[in-house]
Amino acid sequence: MTTENKEGGKGLGVFERYLTIWVALCIVVGILIGKFIPSIPNTLNKFEYYNVSIPTAILIWLMIYPMMLKIDFSSIVNATKKPKGLIVTCVTNWLIKPFTMYLIAAFFLKVVFKAFIPENLATEYLAGAVLLGAAPCTAMVFVWSYLTKGDAAYTLVQVAVNDLIILIAFTPIVAFLLGVSDVTVPYGTLILSTILFVVIPLVAGYFTRKSVIKSKGLEYFNDVFLKKFDNTTIIGLLLTLVIIFSFQGEIIINNPLHILLIAIPLTIQTFLIFGIAYGWARAWKLPHSIAAPAGMIGASNFFELAVAVAISLFGLKSGAALATVVGVLTEVPVMLTLVKVANNTRNWFPSEITKK
Repeated sequence: MTTENKEGGKGLGVFERYLTIWVALCIVVGILIGKFIPSIPNTLNKFEYYNVSIPTAILIWLMIYPMMLKIDFSSIVNATKKPKGLIVTCVTNWLIKPFTMYLIAAFFLKVVFKAFIPENLATEYLAGAVLLGAAPCTAMVFVWSYLTKGDAAYTLVQVAVNDLIILIAFTPIVAFLLGVSDVTVPYGTLILSTILFVVIPLVAGYFTRKSVIKSKGLEYFNDVFLKKFDNTTIIGLLLTLVIIFSFQGEIIINNPLHILLIAIPLTIQTFLIFGIAYGWARAWKLPHSIAAPAGMIGASNFFELAVAVAISLFGLKSGAALATVVGVLTEVPVMLTLVKVANNTRNWFPSEITKK
């Protein structure tokens, strides 16, 4: 924690120290904009392609770019030689997460909250939850990894492997759990998201790093250039919150009870999956820089994909679509809590010099 405080002493200190307050304020501002100045989100919504919001994508890109700058690209090859972290990620995301999501969501939405949610609507909410559970994160996980000082190269490999598995496993898992046969992966959404959230910042980071080191040297790059981006990730995160919540301001105000009821099983699932992956990584004595992102990837969701499939299968105004939107709304506050948990338990893991 000493290191973090020293780093936070300049520039980022006020953001890091009061991040919870800033997040709460941005959520409130976003909701108020969506309710009272709907022209802003309506205009931004026009800049959407394959269910991916371009303004949101730009902000996410700004959040991810500083992390990509830190990647020593020769370390990507080395990351592939350390399979334990990948095993934790893949098994948790694909053999555990979709099924625990189904069980937890079904229990709460169909049993615990039976008196508050009609049966047919509960089924639609469950479908939305399953779509979230079958789509592990491919974008925001870079931000969570950055905030926990994760291994940037290893996180990139983990995300890339999950992207490949999505192509194969998403459709049969969703079809099995929902009992539907016409599930199709919206490849446009998947490809565009991969390009925007992985390829573009990766290429930009690579050429920026190479150019600056070549002209100014590695010491300048590490001690001066990187520090110019200290504020970028946090500010980008806060602006993203304003946009996301402005898009859904009307929905939140009109459906407060159902949003709360849907959020409960989603939140429990998030903590459970993080605990499984993070605890497994600790049992295997993986370093914290690999363990934290491994837990974050499964805990967070590829919500662009989930929302797109929910709309295509059940319709824009369906309960399934609303449930995926609730996944978007709950993700950032819950994940920031898990970031704090991960940072406060860093001492549970071996030193970074330990063989991974």
